[in-house]
Amino acid sequence: MTAQETERLLLVLKVTELLVEEAHLLDEWRLEEWLALFTEDATYVVPGTGDPDADPKSALVLIDDDRERLGWRVKRLLGGHAHREFPWSRTRRIVSNVRVEKQDGDRLRVTAAFVVWRFRHGHADPFVGRSAYTIVERGGGFAIAAKRAVLDHESLAPNGALSFLL
Repeated sequence: MTAQETERLLLVLKVTELLVEEAHLLDEWRLEEWLALFTEDATYVVPGTGDPDADPKSALVLIDDDRERLGWRVKRLLGGHAHREFPWSRTRRIVSNVRVEKQDGDRLRVTAAFVVWRFRHGHADPFVGRSAYTIVERGGGFAIAAKRAVLDHESLAPNGALSFLL
């Protein structure tokens, strides 16, 4: 194996560790620690199921948060003010197919597939999709500068209201 191949594999492993840590923090409802994974200028977008390529500047999306709004969302979820998530749903995330698609200076374009199982009120609901990230180097590690979580679902009905973070 060449030094370049080894370096690429280490990069993919480090990025995968970040995404696995993100999944763990979300499943444990350690949302303030999860929020700390994001840069101060981060964005978080979840388009509607009807248009996965929707641009939040010109189309309706489920979530279009900057870092400040994401902080408000975390505070609301943790404070018991999001009634649909009080008490919190139990979730289990599976992250796979992690690909570092492009490196541009200190910015990485990363994609990954996910399944989030939500258990609530006797129902087990799977949420399946893919996330596209912009990841940047920060303090010897990585931080999330942008996340776009795209659901593969055709709709969120009947029990699939999106009341938690993907």
